[in-house]
Amino acid sequence: MKLLTGNDLPTGDVVWWTGSGWSRHLADAADVGANGEAVARAEEGARRVNGPYVIDATPSPEGPRPAHIKDRIRALGPTVRPDLTLKPADPDAGAWVI
Repeated sequence: MKLLTGNDLPTGDVVWWTGSGWSRHLADAADVGANGEAVARAEEGARRVNGPYVIDATPSPEGPRPAHIKDRIRALGPTVRPDLTLKPADPDAGAWVI
């Protein structure tokens, strides 16, 4: 499984490609397969995301799980202040389409 991640251009938030837009929630991420690099170039060129890159992930009952610890940490939010981590039930952290 391949996922596309990057940072939202206006806010800097970590975002995940959903297949039709970007979400702050890893659970919304879609498998980009072999198309990840092409989507990354198009989205960066359209200035919707900064620094997009493709990562390896494995499916799990809770949703995709990034293979590398760096990307698992990015999915959760800041580690220095637990009060700032992304909470799935947070209504202000909902998915959006750019």
